[in-house]
Amino acid sequence: MKKITFAFVLSLGSASLAAAAERPAQDIVHWTPTTWAEAQRDMPKGNAAAGKKLHSTMFCASCHGAKGESATNNWPSLAGQSIAYTYKQLLDYKSQVRNEDDRAHIMVVVAQMLSKQDMTDLAAFYADQTQPCPKGLPKPAPSLVTVGDPKRLITPCAACHGARGQGGVNETTALRGITRDYFIRTMEMFREGHRTNDTSKGMSQFAKPLTDQEIALLADYYACTPPEKAVTE
Repeated sequence: MKKITFAFVLSLGSASLAAAAERPAQDIVHWTPTTWAEAQRDMPKGNAAAGKKLHSTMFCASCHGAKGESATNNWPSLAGQSIAYTYKQLLDYKSQVRNEDDRAHIMVVVAQMLSKQDMTDLAAFYADQTQPCPKGLPKPAPSLVTVGDPKRLITPCAACHGARGQGGVNETTALRGITRDYFIRTMEMFREGHRTNDTSKGMSQFAKPLTDQEIALLADYYACTPPEKAVTE
């Protein structure tokens, strides 16, 4: 069944990718705190039951798991993400401000089919699910998580994403249990300037000075599967 549904998603994408690529992006929004605050005020109220049905009919589970808990490193887990976070990402895919690689382009195609009500319904469904890594994050945490690096003006991860990786206010991502390869790919995209949908460029500024080793260390930590001899400094 999984192979069938994934094949459906791929066929859906291949049938629509060319059209999406040829269609100029409309109303691309490079967010500011003001425009994002306005978007949140206009956000419909989500219905988790309707979102669960959409999750099934749109074959979201093929990539993101039955309840938003991705079982593959290629795709992020969505379980436990805030409504504002998921809603914003879907808006960004639809406007194509998020279209940084082939995987993101598949989501661009999917988002074209969603209304704002659909987006908040899906977001409400994922927000109702339990976050991955129920036993919590490993200890001790890397210093980049708890204190950052003042010499390089790097803010600690926990300042925005929470001491337990549970996510912060509004659209701030929950990082606890995030799949390792997805985390690395995302950080590299921010660092290299290929992903630019972060409000006020906060993630772009954070990622820019990080080394590959530091990104891998953070990926292991938030995936709850750190290497046996993880370096914490």
